[in-house]
Amino acid sequence: MKRHITIIHRWRERYAEYPEYLDHAENNVTYITTDVGIEGVPEGAAATAIVVNTDDIDEVRAKVVELAARFGKPAGIVALKEDDLEIGAALREEFGCPGPRVSAFVPFRDKLVMCGVIQDAGLPLPAFGPAGTAAQVLEFADEHGWPVIVKPRSESSSAGVVIVRDADHLATLELDDSRMVQKFVDHTVFHVDGYFDGVEVRRWSSAEYLNTCLSFRGGGILGSVEDDDPERLKAVGNATAQFISALTDEPTAFHLEVFVAPAADGGFEVQFLEVGARVGGAEIPFLWREVHGYDLMRAAFELQLGLVPQIADALEDKDLAGWMLVAAPAKRPCLITESTPVLGLTPGPYAERVLEVGEILPNAAAFYEHVGGRFRFRGSTSAEIIEAIENTVRHFKVAATPIEPD
Repeated sequence: MKRHITIIHRWRERYAEYPEYLDHAENNVTYITTDVGIEGVPEGAAATAIVVNTDDIDEVRAKVVELAARFGKPAGIVALKEDDLEIGAALREEFGCPGPRVSAFVPFRDKLVMCGVIQDAGLPLPAFGPAGTAAQVLEFADEHGWPVIVKPRSESSSAGVVIVRDADHLATLELDDSRMVQKFVDHTVFHVDGYFDGVEVRRWSSAEYLNTCLSFRGGGILGSVEDDDPERLKAVGNATAQFISALTDEPTAFHLEVFVAPAADGGFEVQFLEVGARVGGAEIPFLWREVHGYDLMRAAFELQLGLVPQIADALEDKDLAGWMLVAAPAKRPCLITESTPVLGLTPGPYAERVLEVGEILPNAAAFYEHVGGRFRFRGSTSAEIIEAIENTVRHFKVAATPIEPD
């Protein structure tokens, strides 16, 4: 009898190459997805079940039960998107499947717990605290100054993050125990992506954000460029190993964000911001496969099936990678009315995903996937990639009109 593996999936694009990771002919591979994500379900799926939200555990559990009645109890349950990690873990526990449990994800999903672990380890990070009430935030601001950052403890893609300028601004916010407060830090943010084997970080890259994830929610662009400064890379690499080791002794793919600034001794100061026990979003999975020759998504997939990923130590990659997103041109869902592909532009991207005139940009939960345009870059230096991104920004145009509900 074939094994039954269930995948909880919400992407339209092929962020994960599921058929490469698991033989869909030798296994009954079933998918639980959304009306948008169904376009990303590969041929060869044994069955597909549609839900409204893949992070609604009751809705997803009901579909797991339905699929189990047809194909047998699942031998594995996989959920790779950050917002679905705990759902997948809870269902693995319930159905007795191998792979990470809910407890493994708590310090990577609850940012208040996460920061507490880093603080207890004596590692550098901005001051933080609970933000369940205005009084807690006011007390924090009295000690650390305005502005402050108030954010959800467990959202992704900067959803719900607010820079609070003063007490009057604070009075307009609704607060509860699901939120936390953090000191505002005006340093450059880098993201570090890689694989931790439970003892050491085996493969990783560090990239400087262009713009910020928070400002991207208000429009404009977001991107990053991998770093080629050896001293900064050394500082970030050392800090990354300390941060990840403090949070877990289990293997994991990770997406870490850190503040980086020049230090008084001429080196670099690296402070913890936050981290996810998952592969980074945006174009990161594609860049790792196409530029660095390693599939972080495969590693994450195999870990969730209780397997040990195969991974070589860091290699001297010939090229650096970069990516850039252009925000949705109108409130989603929207109808694209103008779009100018730039593939072939010199300097420019080596890959792009732009919508055609007449396509609809959906109001889907995978925030960084469904945007005005997505571009990938490679080059021998950081400066070379930055030049290509800037040239792409100058030439790419996109426009749309919102689609009003019936």
